[in-house]
Order: sequence, then C-alpha cells, then structure tokens
Amino acid sequence: MQQTDKLSEECGVFGIYDFDGADVASTIYYGLFALQHRGQESCGIAVSDTRGPKGKVLSAKEMGLLNENFTPDTLEKLKGDIGVGHVRYSTAGSSTRENAQPLVLNYVKGTLGLAHNGNLINALQLRRELEYSGAIFQTTIDSEVIAYHIARERLKSSSVEEAVGRAMKKIKGAYSLIVMSPRKLIGARDPYGFKPLCIGRRDNAYILASETCALDTIGAEFVRDVEPGEIVSISPEKGIISDRCMCLSPQCQGRCVFEYIYFARPDSRIDGVSVYESRIRAGRFLAMDSPVEADLVVGVPESGNCAALGYSMESGIPYGQAFVKNAYVGRTFIKPRQKSRESSVQVKLNPIREAVAGKRIVMIDDSIVRGTTSDRIVRMLREAGAKEVHMRVSSPPFLYPCYFGTDVPSKEQLIAYERTVDEVRQIIGADTLGYLRLERLPELAGGRSICVGCFTGKYPMEPPAEDIRGEYDQ
Repeated sequence: MQQTDKLSEECGVFGIYDFDGADVASTIYYGLFALQHRGQESCGIAVSDTRGPKGKVLSAKEMGLLNENFTPDTLEKLKGDIGVGHVRYSTAGSSTRENAQPLVLNYVKGTLGLAHNGNLINALQLRRELEYSGAIFQTTIDSEVIAYHIARERLKSSSVEEAVGRAMKKIKGAYSLIVMSPRKLIGARDPYGFKPLCIGRRDNAYILASETCALDTIGAEFVRDVEPGEIVSISPEKGIISDRCMCLSPQCQGRCVFEYIYFARPDSRIDGVSVYESRIRAGRFLAMDSPVEADLVVGVPESGNCAALGYSMESGIPYGQAFVKNAYVGRTFIKPRQKSRESSVQVKLNPIREAVAGKRIVMIDDSIVRGTTSDRIVRMLREAGAKEVHMRVSSPPFLYPCYFGTDVPSKEQLIAYERTVDEVRQIIGADTLGYLRLERLPELAGGRSICVGCFTGKYPMEPPAEDIRGEYDQ
C-alpha cells in the first residue's frame, strides 16, 4: 500500500432499479460522479435487463476516473433497467483492474452483482475457509469473500435477501452493500453502521447510494437512510421490504465520525445530520476551546473550509481564502509516490500572497496523519509572508489504526503517537496547534453513537489480533 498524509475512504456505491424498464446506466454514471470523491482509483457499472434472459449482466470496469473511462458509447451498450455502480480506493487488495467493482458472480442460481464499501476484519479467515473448500478467487479484495458467502447461502435460502442476512452473520467489520439479483435490488448495512447508505426515489425508480448528494445529482428525492443492521429488498411486486434482524441498540452502534469531518460531501446528510452543519459546528468548537488572536481564518481546501467558516463565526475573526486549489488535481492520496508526495501538495495548492502577507493566520484542516502535508502548508504560508500561523484541526489526534475501511496507518506512522501536542506543533512549524476535543465528537453526529477507535484504541467491536490491513496484496 502506498503511503499518504491524508485520510482515505474505501469507496462509494450506487444502485438503481427502474420499475418502468428504462435503461439506468447513464443514471448510475451521474450518481457515481457525485460520489467520485469517495474513490478515484477505479470505477465500474454493471446492469441487467429484468425483462430479458435471466441472469445476463453487462458490465464495464476500469482504473481511474469515471469521465476518463465512460463515454456515451460505453454507456449506450450497457442496456438494463437494474444496475449497480462503484468507485474505489483500496484499503485491502492491490490496485488492479481485477479488483475493481462491481463484482459479478455467475452461480447455479443465476448471477449476483455486488458493490461494497467498507472493510472486513475476518476476511482472511473466511477466505482461507472458502479456499480449502474449493473456492477459486479472481481478486484479492474482501468484497469477493462477501459475494461468495451470499452465493453459497442462496443455495439454502428461499430468497436473495435471506441469503444476504445469513452471510451477514458470518462476516465481521464495516460494510454497506448493494446487491443486484436478476429481479431485485438489495441494500445492507453492517450492524454498527460504520458506512452510510440511503434510499431515494425518482418517479418509478428506486435508488440506493452512499450519500444523499448522489440523489440530488440525479433529481431523486430522499426517502430514508438504511438503518445499521438493516437489509432492504426492492422489487416492483413488493416495493421496499425491510428486515431489521441484525439491528443493534442505538448505543451499541459505531458510525465512522470521519464521514462528518472529511469523507462525505458537505451537501450530503448522513443519518439525518447535515455534513455542512457538522463541520461548521466543529469549527465553532475549535474557536471555543482553542482561541487565539489573529487577523484571518482560512481553511485547507476543501474539507477544512466549512470548519474555518465556523471558527470565524464563533471567534469574530474574518474568514478568507488563502489558497487556490488546482481543480484538475485529485485528492493528495489518489496517485501518491513517497518521493513525490510533498511536491504534489504544491501542485494542488498555492497560497495567495496578497491575502496572507503580514497577517496572523488561523489555518483549519480536518486532520493531521503523518504531518508531512501540514509541514508543507505551514511553510508555504510563511513563505507567502504570513506573520504567524496557528493551526487548528477539526478532529482529535490520531493515536491508533483503523480496521474498518478508513486508511489510518499503524500507530508508529502517526505523528501524534507518543508525542505531545507541542512536539507535533514544533515538527509542523506552527506557532500554536489545537485539536478538536474528543468529547465534542458525538455532537458532530447529532448525538448518535460513533466509532472513536482511531483516537482512543477502543473500537465498537474487537479488532483483529494482528494488523492485517494490506495482507491481500500478493
């Protein structure tokens, strides 16, 4: 796995079933386009015609961005009224075309198309068990383990949604799933609710998506969120059928708080909470808890901007723009090489000298992982003439790895591990440094239960005894 200094999400998922029989490939494309920020490594679309030969699936998967790979001609060939789509960033499994999703499985009961967001903590164990029973894997991703278990359980289940439920009892970890069967669209979310999934509707079509911004993009209305532990089945005959047999009590759930801090688009709502308002609130908390005298508050684009605005609102210090972001460069972590990572920061961001020269700057960013990017950005502001640079971070210090689909590295690589806040400040070169207080985090998620394992080492479920992330790379 390549190292980066920004957090990484695993992927975004999108599914649609048009009961009127219209082709859905172009709608999946635009839905995924709204989710491109969740993964820029590979992309894929799989569709089926529910009125045609049962189990015939057409698919296209490629490395890179959607607009680099899907042309009007490509979409025109993908005929079908039900489909799933996926954008990926790998946290387990190497970066190859074979590992791109959706996965399409042909088996005795027909076909399954599967798109998965998250990370399983028992994938290696399940994979070995399957291999010793004769299974042959085509990929190195844990999503194929899920697909195999659903297919196997389908042989002794009365429906595909029952098979998904049986598989969920075996897999452990974080997952939002969209499963396309020949006549149904299935959505499922792990019992802890690590990863988001919502339901939308446009005319006589139903949609499943990682974020509500994808619904807005295609002109669909938001219906509701899929609950943690819930399985929903969508078909013309029965509409939406819900199974909540895997649901936990609300206090036992563990949503990833970084959906609110960093991953999700600010125009999305996750489990009923506005991401924009969460980030404004984080900035206000920083101003309350880590005040400083300054002339200008700025955000590190894009995810730091809303928190910077919140800091400005609370402190009364003017909010401004200190950086120009190159719109044609993806997030820093997308195509990293260790030797070029720092220079990529300069390609991506450039300070506006006239905005910062001679001023005391409060700079807000969403996180500090290894510290190398923060070091570069602080230096850039100083070279542009900033008199002082006070860094504020809209998350607590990272002290432990994440096993559930967020690419937080091992603790030895984290700048805050076994260092005081002042020692981190000295390394990045800021005049002062302040983090969001741990006790503020639940308020960012509207009081809902969240996972804080990467800050405290206490996870909603028992983590693996060994750090096996990346072990799929062969």
